[in-house]
Amino acid sequence: MADSVPKASLYYYPPSIWCAAVLLCLEEKGYSEEEIDKKVVDLSKGENYALSFLRLNPKATVPTLVAPLEKTLSAEVESRFKALTETKTIIEFLDKSRSAFSRTNTTSSAPAPALAPATIAFTTVSNSIIDLLHSDEAHPGAARWYNARDEATLAKICPSLQAFFAAKRDAIAASLAESEKGAIQASAKTKKFWEDKSTAASEFAQLFGDGEKPESELSPEAKAKREEYFNTAKLVWETNLRNVLTRLSKEMIGPHALGDQLSLADLHLGAWLARLVTLAGGDISDKGDVAIGKLEKHIGNGFALPKDFQWTPARRDDTSEVKPVVQSKLAAFWDAVRERPSWKKVYANGLH
Repeated sequence: MADSVPKASLYYYPPSIWCAAVLLCLEEKGYSEEEIDKKVVDLSKGENYALSFLRLNPKATVPTLVAPLEKTLSAEVESRFKALTETKTIIEFLDKSRSAFSRTNTTSSAPAPALAPATIAFTTVSNSIIDLLHSDEAHPGAARWYNARDEATLAKICPSLQAFFAAKRDAIAASLAESEKGAIQASAKTKKFWEDKSTAASEFAQLFGDGEKPESELSPEAKAKREEYFNTAKLVWETNLRNVLTRLSKEMIGPHALGDQLSLADLHLGAWLARLVTLAGGDISDKGDVAIGKLEKHIGNGFALPKDFQWTPARRDDTSEVKPVVQSKLAAFWDAVRERPSWKKVYANGLH
């Protein structure tokens, strides 16, 4: 692609669940590697709180897509850009931007299938599923942070999480210090944002810093914090995520969200489900029944999704008997997406 042609820039963090959804979209839509500049923002080092990134996205979240405005795509016009900061908006933009009707200066000859639902009814279902996956009840960050309901499990997960929140706290502290010295110019609103995020990160860093200590060694305040943590963890997994999985099972058609064809909702669902299966001890090699079985067991209290999706495998030869397969819709979904080239590329190094 010529240097004079404006390109979009994707700011992302490879282990991020919603960045994975966008990467799946890029693969499914057939974008070439040259069409979008990918810039890593290392969340583990708190780079999303740097003032330079906050100017692009004041919410400090990834993915963020900085895309040229349609009217400035011509090489003769000075390019102007807009930052898209919501995963749903980014994926919809990427879907529309590479099609038979778009003006994208594509360098790829790969097919560009439309992923948006074709009917109003399907659009309603798709939006409902996507909104559910991005709701507070389904928050994948909460699932990760509160993935311990006993002391033994807490001790296992606390080292990595303590390091993550400590790095975030320290990165914000460095920015605040530079601002106080006048080395960088930050608004009062940005400073308040930093302070609020620093407080939250410090509390988590302290909680996970004590995670390997037995309860008998904790101060009364630390004991109360741990009890509060376990109560929240039970709420997240045994109530919130249980409800979300149940609703998903009811709303999706199977094997994909809207039936046989991959659509926008599947990109969100695939990335979200990959995170939950990972937290439940699943692996990329797991087939659908195994992966969802591990997730059901992790939810606990005998939770099980209804096995209400039936399909018939292709006949291998004229003499072989073909029996229908009955499984949960999410298990069928997992089996469908794990075979796609996009899934194999995005999760080449394992689930996350």
